[in-house]
Amino acid sequence: MDGIQVDLHGFSQSDNCQRPFCPNACLKACDPVSEKLKGIFTPNVVPLLPDGQINEPELRRYVDWLIDRGVHGLYPNGSTGEFTRFTVEERRRIIKIVCEQAAPRGVPVLAGAAEANVTETIAACETYHGYGARAVAIVSPIYYRLSSESLYAYFSEIARHSPIDVTLYNIPMLASPIDVPTMRRLAEDCPRIVGVKDSSGDVVNMLRMIAAIRPQRPDFSFLTGWEAALVPMLVVGADGGTHATSGVVPELTRRLYELTCAGVAGGADALRQAVDLQLRLIELFDAMLFGADFPDGFRAAVELRGFDIGRSRQPLTPQQTIDREKLQRQLECIMSDFGVVDPPTGGCASRPSKGRIDLPRELQTAAITDAVMAELRKRGISS
Repeated sequence: MDGIQVDLHGFSQSDNCQRPFCPNACLKACDPVSEKLKGIFTPNVVPLLPDGQINEPELRRYVDWLIDRGVHGLYPNGSTGEFTRFTVEERRRIIKIVCEQAAPRGVPVLAGAAEANVTETIAACETYHGYGARAVAIVSPIYYRLSSESLYAYFSEIARHSPIDVTLYNIPMLASPIDVPTMRRLAEDCPRIVGVKDSSGDVVNMLRMIAAIRPQRPDFSFLTGWEAALVPMLVVGADGGTHATSGVVPELTRRLYELTCAGVAGGADALRQAVDLQLRLIELFDAMLFGADFPDGFRAAVELRGFDIGRSRQPLTPQQTIDREKLQRQLECIMSDFGVVDPPTGGCASRPSKGRIDLPRELQTAAITDAVMAELRKRGISS
């Protein structure tokens, strides 16, 4: 390799490239180092038209709104975005739309790039790199349960050929789990792999990952995908999270992140506020997660923020449709305590209020604006 010398410590000595050299060619040696992934990345739902096609104008409006409300990044084609229910062409269209809306605002996109095999996944990496995504998230192969050695082979092959940074997506309830030794091995051998999104919700496992990888790879990002544990995950050293609730109440999840970071930096009062907010948000999270088949509870909640989300491509029985309407009334009651929507007509007699959350003044103004615009759209006065 012209212009590159490698010393015994395994680092490139090129004047142009200070990134660790990978003996397995997992990374082209002189790719530039990008900023570390951190903060709250929103796995957005996808609005659909009555015929089941993607509602592109509404998706663009929704992404703009998320950015306006302060999310640090976007994560299209995740589990919340129901990536398995779209075609390859539709998945690429979704990423392109999100990148187009995010790029002028300087908001990074972590693109879900999981496909059925290595070849198609690498093709997705190439496409999303061309769209301007910051990195891709790749889940372990589904359906087949793979050994740790097979997982190493799978991810290292992708990293070897990907033109874009890769994050590992560990979701052991739905795909082959990536154990800590395998994750460490991938982090050591493949600088193209820059982080992990761990949806296990296991705080101790997060500690093990950080202890095993961060000393050798301080640039490696640790994101939690289990939002009910965001505060403890941040306290033990996680860099952020990918949280479906941030697609419903982005202003609150950002505030939770900022309060926790302030608490970690030494602000005891901020940490107490963060814990209180986390406990309140768990009620909303549980209702959305367990009140309907995932992710329909989250889709129902986003509708309450004034978006025409439409029905998922997963068919519903008449009973499920009735249950969804009941869930939406329950979610209205919970969300009204946060001041982001009004209580439902008829009140919330079955659920006594737990008290309003006092949002900062700028967030209160934004929430009021959202509520007014949502009511105008409901009446057909505003587009």
